[in-house]
Amino acid sequence: MSRFRYCALYCALVCCLSSIALVLAGCGGSSSSTPPPSSFQLSIQAAGAGGGTISSNPAGINCGPTCSASFTSGSQVTLTETAGTNSSFGGWAGGGCSGNSPTCELTINKSQQVVATFDSSQNITALNHIIILIQENRSFDHYFGAMRQYWANNGIPDQSFDGLAQFNPPTGDAPLRGPAPTIPGCDPAFPFPGNDCTVTSNSPPIAPFHMTSMCIENPSPSWNEDHVDWNLTNPVSATAALNGFVFTAGHDARNQQPPFSDTNGIRAMAYYDGEDLPFYYFMASSFGTSDRWFSPAMANSPPNHMYALAGTSMGHAYGASGLTSPTIFDLLQSAGVTWRVYVTDLTYAVPPLNDGYVNEFAIAAKHPQNFVPVSQFLSDSKNGTLPAVSWIDAGLNTGLDEHPGLDDGAPGGSVQVGSQYVSTLINGLMQSTSWHDSVFILTFDEMGGFYDHVPPQPEVSPDGIKPMDLLQGPPPNGPDICVINNGVLKTGPNCDFVYSGYRVPLLVISPFSKKNYVSHTFADYSAWLKLVETRFNLPSLTLRDAAQMDMTEFFDFTNVPWKTPPVPPVQPTGGQCYLTHLP
Repeated sequence: MSRFRYCALYCALVCCLSSIALVLAGCGGSSSSTPPPSSFQLSIQAAGAGGGTISSNPAGINCGPTCSASFTSGSQVTLTETAGTNSSFGGWAGGGCSGNSPTCELTINKSQQVVATFDSSQNITALNHIIILIQENRSFDHYFGAMRQYWANNGIPDQSFDGLAQFNPPTGDAPLRGPAPTIPGCDPAFPFPGNDCTVTSNSPPIAPFHMTSMCIENPSPSWNEDHVDWNLTNPVSATAALNGFVFTAGHDARNQQPPFSDTNGIRAMAYYDGEDLPFYYFMASSFGTSDRWFSPAMANSPPNHMYALAGTSMGHAYGASGLTSPTIFDLLQSAGVTWRVYVTDLTYAVPPLNDGYVNEFAIAAKHPQNFVPVSQFLSDSKNGTLPAVSWIDAGLNTGLDEHPGLDDGAPGGSVQVGSQYVSTLINGLMQSTSWHDSVFILTFDEMGGFYDHVPPQPEVSPDGIKPMDLLQGPPPNGPDICVINNGVLKTGPNCDFVYSGYRVPLLVISPFSKKNYVSHTFADYSAWLKLVETRFNLPSLTLRDAAQMDMTEFFDFTNVPWKTPPVPPVQPTGGQCYLTHLP
């Protein structure tokens, strides 16, 4: 074969192989070839605690509703962000987009995903509904003293929390584990009947104990008793010995007609735990609480509720009615801010008003239309018709207020029945359309005579008014311990409204509540007034509420912790309920 013919044959073979290669590469139009894409998918993802929209030019992306679209290969697409209310744009990422310019231009030559981050610029104005419920007569140690043991049992990270010392961990954040506190009890050498509770050097030490019954006889928390609790031997001393709780409960039991069962007063040292109150313990561990949250006055329920409504008791150490002092509702009414009182026991009231604490003030008679059944709270939450400020009046007649003692001669005030009722209100809010901009504050009006190991704290006098109803004393006991025999008010530091009351439990429940947050900032619960005043730009009612924190430390308005609320445990109600013996 000549060299020429060999070369021609070789060239033909090469050309043939090249043609085959082109076909296999998709260049020869074979039916098995894949054409180049004519369009690509562009997807947008919104991130961050804020909100906003992203649109595209050419049209296609309209995110929220439409966050992905196809664009012709080679298209020039411009994305534009628009931050939502109380939000700011944090920047672009992915797909060739970067920086925080409001727009990003893309060349569509492949499928791409772009992330647009919106930051929350919210502040207290994000709270459009402030709700408060004040239950009755439970101290901090009595309800929450075992909290750190609950954390240990349930794998919840520990942090500083000043409960009962025996439940603190041996290492970690102070305060650490120590012996259970004790205070002197009634000397058995002076038995009942025939003797009052008598405390001597032979008195047995009484330590906190777990109460088995969900009902308990009422220790007295009135002005006299609160001061004896402060210091048994010198109630008007500047020294808080916190050693009179058992004596006052025993004295009160022996002087009742008929006498209480617990004539030795040890019920004052009882506590409940997370097994008894799983809903409260879970909510305190999920949302915000405080170990420095106090009632406003060393007195019983009526004066403390006056502080909750008006920032002062107007000099009353005991109950009063026909009060003309302005309340938080007067301020709201004048400012055109909506408010409503949801009444648990409206069926027991004299229409059209309730028989709760708000009715002691003139504002109630002026606006009876603002008092509605508590069932409307749940419907208003569901329908988005909650007012700006809601006061839930506790179940004073039906035993739903957690007040210890008797209801119509039968054991009442079950801590489980009361807390289960509260859970229906909170769960209803969390599952409603109103959740996203609400806060539910739960607290207790005073400590109820139950032991707490942290003393009341110095406070500013709300208005300079001295106690005006001590000279007569609470009938039938005669003059108060703050009164000298000649009818002159003593000058002891706690014989005026310049001390808080004792610590009480607190829950701050909101989508904005910091998770498992414990405040250590001193406040009495007139701080809720400061929160309302701050949110709605209202003046202070008195010097007392003006001096409180505004409660914003409980919230994270930027990274909203609880957009989706947790699912709390069901609060049981079947615990034993008796008053005839302890524990």
